Amino acid sequence: MRYLLAMILAAVVALAATLTISGPVSSFVVGLFAFESPDEVSNLEDAVFMGTSFTALLIGFGIGWALGGNFDEDDTAV
Repeated sequence: MRYLLAMILAAVVALAATLTISGPVSSFVVGLFAFESPDEVSNLEDAVFMGTSFTALLIGFGIGWALGGNFDEDDTAV
């Protein structure tokens, strides 16, 4: 149950971050630098977008893992 909840929450949080904050964060980071070619802009924007989404995935997995621990049975009891 713990893994299932962690995977579901990871997907939900990653989707929410991708739809809401990844775009503005990548645009903000790209705006901080000066570039010589449009390819550099695109590469940095893509990297920040994917990094933000991946970080959200890990955060969602961690939250799901913590919440899923409440549903685990206690195997240490005798």
